[in-house]
Amino acid sequence: MSPVVDATSDERAASVATTVDAVRRGEIVVIPTDTVYGIGADAFDVTAVADVLEAKGRGREMPPPVLIPDTRTVDGLARAVPDWARRLIDELWPGPLTLVLHAQPSLHWDLGETAGTVALRMPDDEIALEVLRETGPMAVTSANRTGEPAATTVTEAAVALGPAVSVYLDGGPRSTQEPSTIIDCTGEVPEVLRLGAIGRERLEEILGADFDRAPAAAADVTDVADDEAAHVDEPGEVDEVTRADEVGEVDDEPFDDPQPGDRPEFHDEDPVVAAAEEERLRAEARSSGTDDTAATSQGWEDLPSTADDGPHDPTTDPITHTPSDTEAQR
Repeated sequence: MSPVVDATSDERAASVATTVDAVRRGEIVVIPTDTVYGIGADAFDVTAVADVLEAKGRGREMPPPVLIPDTRTVDGLARAVPDWARRLIDELWPGPLTLVLHAQPSLHWDLGETAGTVALRMPDDEIALEVLRETGPMAVTSANRTGEPAATTVTEAAVALGPAVSVYLDGGPRSTQEPSTIIDCTGEVPEVLRLGAIGRERLEEILGADFDRAPAAAADVTDVADDEAAHVDEPGEVDEVTRADEVGEVDDEPFDDPQPGDRPEFHDEDPVVAAAEEERLRAEARSSGTDDTAATSQGWEDLPSTADDGPHDPTTDPITHTPSDTEAQR
């Protein structure tokens, strides 16, 4: 049976030292955290990290988080940390918050299939922090077999993991089985991967209500609101068109509405249909004696009339051709 060392008594310093020595030898230990008990090893010991995954019954596709002793360690392990992630660190660390960040490419470790990321957390437990200050970053995951309940006492952890662990550090019972909240910080906006001990309301207090919405979507909502606001007249303002109408001002642009004397415009794509309609209107105008085609249709092509309307008066009928003096001489 692996030894259980007590950190809740006067032997705390010695118990912590025993645990630290085991980690430095590349062995697996169980330590208390601010959520549940965790099984872990030196994050830079490839063999030890693989042993942690094996003891837990987990594959490389589920890499363990890395616990760190202080916030200064973040920039040594991660790169391109967003400002909003630093706000979360300032407000919620130490505490049950795990942040997934881009890992520094120069690190010589193998936590599993991380896709170039690392999940960091600073636990709010003084015993765990004492160990971490001596060992440095540790790869730690919950002290239970995969699929089984997390251990809230050192005894539960020992029953689940047995001799796979070299040292069990007893820090007393944990008050909850609630895990840490996990947030992916590798994208443009935060993405909550798991809500745990820190709820959404607390996250919204720090980052705002729409913290996990894409900027483009938020901008669209803002633009609509701005457009609506732009169309609301301030008290005392009068619409420009209305004021112009009241004082009798006239727009310089031509009127779009039909005016007295306007001729119809044809936009039919078939010229035969357009010509027939034009001729019909002209025939009606001639029969009523109101044809003013010659004076108003400079842009239209005249169509010959086939109706016999009687004798034509060359002084009033614009369609009748009156020969000039030169033509008469020819």
